[in-house]
Amino acid sequence: MSQHTLSVIVEDKPGVLSRVSAMFSNRGFNIHSLAVGPTHVPERSHITVVVDAPELEQLKKQLHKLVNVIKVTELERSDALESEVLIARVSCDPVSRGEIGDTAGLFGARMIDLGPDSITFELSGTPEHLASFIDNMKPYGIVDLVKSGRVAMKRISDVARTVVGQA
Repeated sequence: MSQHTLSVIVEDKPGVLSRVSAMFSNRGFNIHSLAVGPTHVPERSHITVVVDAPELEQLKKQLHKLVNVIKVTELERSDALESEVLIARVSCDPVSRGEIGDTAGLFGARMIDLGPDSITFELSGTPEHLASFIDNMKPYGIVDLVKSGRVAMKRISDVARTVVGQA
C-alpha cells in the first residue's frame, strides 16, 4: 500500500468531518494525517487526508457520493505544496543548550519555551523537513512531541518550486 493525499472541499456543516473519516475507517484504510480548516469561500472547509490505500479511484467516487462533499482531488507529491507544524520539547543541560539551539536554528525552528532542563521548539515545513529535524534532535532526547495534520494544495507552476528552493 502507498500513501495518497486527498484534498476534499466540503460544506462547513456539523458531522461532515465525521462522515468523511468514517468512510475511510469503515473500509479498513489507515488515515496517517487529517487536517481541516476554513477556505477563502465562506461556509466551505478544506480537508486534507493522507491515507494508506492501494488505489483511490473507488474511494474518490464514494467520497463524491457523501452529502456536503463539493470536490475531491488526489494530489501527487510532485504537484503538491505540503506543510505540517511541529512542537517538540528537547531535553538539554546548560552545556548543550547552545548546540541544540544552533542545530534547531539550521532548520528554522523557533524557540517558544525554555525550562531549566528542556527547550521547546516550533517548526513548520514539509513532512521530510520535520522528519530530518526530529532525527537531529533525537540524540539530545525528545521529551515530548506533537505534529499537526498535513495541509496541502496543488502547486500551480514549476517556478514556485525554484523560488522556494524545492527543486
